[in-house]
Amino acid sequence: MILTLKKNVSKKGIERVVKKVKELGFSPHISKGEERIVIGVIGENAILAREIFEAMDEVDFITPISKSFKLASREFHPKDSIIDVEGIKIGGKEIVIMAGPCAVESKEGLLKIAEFVKKNGAKILRGGAFKPRTSPYSFQGLGIEGLEYLKEAKKKTGLKIITEAMDTRHLEIVAEYADIIQIGARNMQNFSLLNEVGKIKKPVLLKRGISATIREFLMASEYIMKEGNYNVILCERGIRTFETETRFSLDLNAIPVIKKLSHLPIVVDPSHGTGNRDYVVKMSLAAIACGADGLLIEVHNDPAKALSDGPQSITFPQFKDLMSKAKKIANAIGRNV
Repeated sequence: MILTLKKNVSKKGIERVVKKVKELGFSPHISKGEERIVIGVIGENAILAREIFEAMDEVDFITPISKSFKLASREFHPKDSIIDVEGIKIGGKEIVIMAGPCAVESKEGLLKIAEFVKKNGAKILRGGAFKPRTSPYSFQGLGIEGLEYLKEAKKKTGLKIITEAMDTRHLEIVAEYADIIQIGARNMQNFSLLNEVGKIKKPVLLKRGISATIREFLMASEYIMKEGNYNVILCERGIRTFETETRFSLDLNAIPVIKKLSHLPIVVDPSHGTGNRDYVVKMSLAAIACGADGLLIEVHNDPAKALSDGPQSITFPQFKDLMSKAKKIANAIGRNV
């Protein structure tokens, strides 16, 4: 349930309510609005303690949360959340472009790609140092060496870094280098990893699992948020259906649905969503048109030689074309790239 506190409640009053929430065995989550402070009371059967909170002078009124995903719901936080990544705002008017290779392959190659995407409007460099692959014999990434290359690319270009943490063993080292920690589709329901990343107060990009419903997706975000990390960015990257002409089916329905249900920003990964570079530009534009807060795109200077996901990595000319068209679509809906 949500406790909406009275206007001008004192700091001591807030502390008193929080203390009572904890005494009753629940978890308090504070959201500060322009005029009011609300406290989410999270825990099994929390609503049964309603009368106790109604008797407190600091509480103005109480609202039950009907959704199973409490902290991610618009009931808890009606306004859109904006995630600040070292000055880059995800979830606001600007549509943020995250671009780079699927995997970090070499320092020289990464710097070349980073410089190009930066010049053409990207704000965040993507690149996997640790790579989860379907085949155990495929390239698994450079590990810590790859993280060092990402660090150097950030230093030379100013781009922020997003890279994936595959499990709890890698989380601490990835958090040292990354500005955004990516949780991949395979790990969307790796609850131990979600719990641990929730304890790190650093932006997290959570990808939708290949067979996950939207509600299961939002429940996965809840695992992160309940640990105190509200800096969650959702990512639609395609789901598995009966269709075989594309790698996955990019579910653009998810964007307006999530915008209705949740306050969290959502970006789209059309590279994994299609698995074919010929479709990436078109689906990127469609994603912008239906409300995506950003794009996560695989770009490579020579996709034919890429060690990971070459067929879905767009070329330099394709990325330049995408950015030109993206600006027009964004302007048409009152946003900018």
